[in-house]
Amino acid sequence: MTPRKGLIALAAVAAAFLSSATPAPASSHREAPAITKSPKVDGTDFYMFRSYETGRAGYTTLLANYLPLQDVYGGPNFFMLDTNAVYEIKIDNNGDALPDITFQFRFQQFLRGLSVPVGGQSIPIPLINAGGIGPAATDHLNLNVVEKYTLSVIRGKNGNPEPVTFGGGGTNFLKPVDRIGDKSIRDNNPTVYGQYADDHIYEVAIPGCSGTGRVFVGQRREGFVFNLAESFDLLNLNPLGARNSRANDLADKNVTTLALEVPTPCLALPGQPVIGGWTTASVPKNDSGATGPLVQVSRLGNPLVNEIVIGLPDKDRFNASEPKDDAQFAKYVTNPSFPALVEILFPTKKAPTLFPRTDLIQVFLTGVPALNQPPGVVPSEMLRLNTSIAPRPASTQDSLGVLAADTSGYPNGRRPGDDVIDITLRVAMGALLPPAVAPNGQEPYTDGALVMATIAYSPDGKISGDPALRLFRDQFPYLQTPLSGSPQPIHP
Repeated sequence: MTPRKGLIALAAVAAAFLSSATPAPASSHREAPAITKSPKVDGTDFYMFRSYETGRAGYTTLLANYLPLQDVYGGPNFFMLDTNAVYEIKIDNNGDALPDITFQFRFQQFLRGLSVPVGGQSIPIPLINAGGIGPAATDHLNLNVVEKYTLSVIRGKNGNPEPVTFGGGGTNFLKPVDRIGDKSIRDNNPTVYGQYADDHIYEVAIPGCSGTGRVFVGQRREGFVFNLAESFDLLNLNPLGARNSRANDLADKNVTTLALEVPTPCLALPGQPVIGGWTTASVPKNDSGATGPLVQVSRLGNPLVNEIVIGLPDKDRFNASEPKDDAQFAKYVTNPSFPALVEILFPTKKAPTLFPRTDLIQVFLTGVPALNQPPGVVPSEMLRLNTSIAPRPASTQDSLGVLAADTSGYPNGRRPGDDVIDITLRVAMGALLPPAVAPNGQEPYTDGALVMATIAYSPDGKISGDPALRLFRDQFPYLQTPLSGSPQPIHP
């Protein structure tokens, strides 16, 4: 199937969508004004894909990244998650824009109060650890602060949370400490952190699911590849240059990942393989504490929606909204401003003249017909995945996804190696439209930074041939061991 064959006229759908607008209650990488104040609950990326690890084709992987732009030297408190917040991954498996399955993460911190004798007094230490940690998850007696979390599954809008368990009934999962530096990991060995982190991958029993899943929460190397600085400086780059002509500005950053692998039949309904997914974070309202009412402050499905699609006045409102209320944001998809900005900045690159933008409605709001559009879909922004399409191993994936006839990639779900920047640039400028309405739509737009499943980047942002610097790995949780800042230089 080619993308162009999958596109049909959706003007009637768009008209109905616009006419049903309703008000909503008052993410990614600092994408909205309010979320910049609360980085712990800033969702940066959401991935949803058929697992391509050998022997795991029957599973679907969900990755939700939070707390952006983590510097490797960011101590002494590093990057713990918010103990008052609720982090969720939501699945719509019938196309009605409502969550049918919600995976809910809640975090706790335990202060050990490690101290040292000083002049006859026991004085609490100022650091997060007092000695070596690992390689086993339980080797954490030298940690001054231990992070744990619980994971629950909720069925339907008002279902009761049911605990996800490990080891025959355990409910308190350990989160590995961030990669402080090599001396803080046992034996001052740079390879030990990877062993230590992997020991926090749990096999889990999910209520209502047959078979076992897997969960991991912890720091990872940032896998979002973007020429960030020049792109937000009014596209201060060559949009038709080589895909490997610019540095990856995020190559020296880490991020915190909530990773979940679920048997696919637990997510998709029989005979209806398309699922939608998004992640949210909510915090207590009016300082009410962990048990008080919550307000949603972050939302993320498709990449880049709140960064380059939603207008500045509505960015905070989008983060607080639910997919069922997305009619209020329809104009940003049907009449997008970003292509017009590209034309202003590069006058020879003409923006598409078709309105409403039926192609963008499909990519962001309904899914593409014959690819990942569920029957009777309610237009709403979320990442959609056709779970009946087989995964490709990393070595054969095309980072341009569906644009390159790799239908197991974006916008059919999203894999770590999908170049969503280049895909979005090309689709925004009309790659899925005929030349009559998109005269420059078939040109190979790019931000210059290359991403693919096997890419390796040095911490200074340059493509590397060193396999130890690969951004991704071929097994769960797919994002790589985080970078260490000590000893210098930064290394995997």
